[in-house]
Amino acid sequence: MRKRNQITWEIIGLLLLCGVVWVYLSGKSRPSPNGVLPAAPDYTNPIMWITEDQDPEGTGADIFYMVSTWEKDWVNEKGDTIHYADVWNPKHRERMAIEMNKAAAYMAPGNRFYSPFYRHTTIEAYLTQDDAFIYQRTRPAMQDIFDAFDYFIREREAGRPFIIVGFSQGAQAVVELLKHMDDSTYSQMAGAYVMGYKVTDEDLAECSRIKAAQGADDVGVTICYNTVKDVKYIIPVIAATSIGINPVNWAIDATPAILHDTITVTLAPEYHVVVVKGYGGSEYHPFANFINVGDIHSCEPWLYSECIKENMDLRARKWREQQ
Repeated sequence: MRKRNQITWEIIGLLLLCGVVWVYLSGKSRPSPNGVLPAAPDYTNPIMWITEDQDPEGTGADIFYMVSTWEKDWVNEKGDTIHYADVWNPKHRERMAIEMNKAAAYMAPGNRFYSPFYRHTTIEAYLTQDDAFIYQRTRPAMQDIFDAFDYFIREREAGRPFIIVGFSQGAQAVVELLKHMDDSTYSQMAGAYVMGYKVTDEDLAECSRIKAAQGADDVGVTICYNTVKDVKYIIPVIAATSIGINPVNWAIDATPAILHDTITVTLAPEYHVVVVKGYGGSEYHPFANFINVGDIHSCEPWLYSECIKENMDLRARKWREQQ
């Protein structure tokens, strides 16, 4: 009897231990593979958005803009290294807002502009130049974008075209958002602008909603471009793309375009990137020997802003005409 009791208590102890381990692994204390995450955004809170309504007559489009990377790895008050922006940190929002407001300055007139703060991944992920690592590290950031976009779709006025646009990490989010949205939502989209990021063969195979733009006025298409001084400067992790278009003359061949009287902009069709001559991009300083070194990554939303604004308005009008 004594031996049987001993075995019984050993079994009970083992079960208790397994229960403790299960609670640890399944509970809030389970560590994320991406480290400690800042608190998630609440997109019902206006503080999580920059918005502008410059469409009083209701004839424009809804622009959903996704900001690029603004934060480096940082350490919280507990000593944890954090790999994401903290949307509840006023300084982080202030930095993101620089770009968001600058984009709104030319995209918002005649339209309604919406740009969410999100827990974008810090630049260190991209410095690895490892696609698989970047995909894993950016999953929480992309989920924030999905949540923000779903809220935007629920709350916006029905019957209007929308345009999604992003730069760099925000452009990566455009590609992922096309995979996330359903066909009914996609039918309301006038265009998707991928500024300074790639669309791969795998993306095209995975998602039928990613359709390469063929000109200036097709709708429901993806407008992708990356700018370099020479194709030898293509950064694979950013710009090894399978589609591309010239954002000045909207050609998908090597027909050159002249921008601001002095800059020649030509698509290299075999690489799907834009090669510029007569513009050095000196205002955009090299970073970590990674970007703005032969490529001119930081120019993407700004160098072609007049062309982009005109094109957004054109695609929105064409969408309305087709309804």
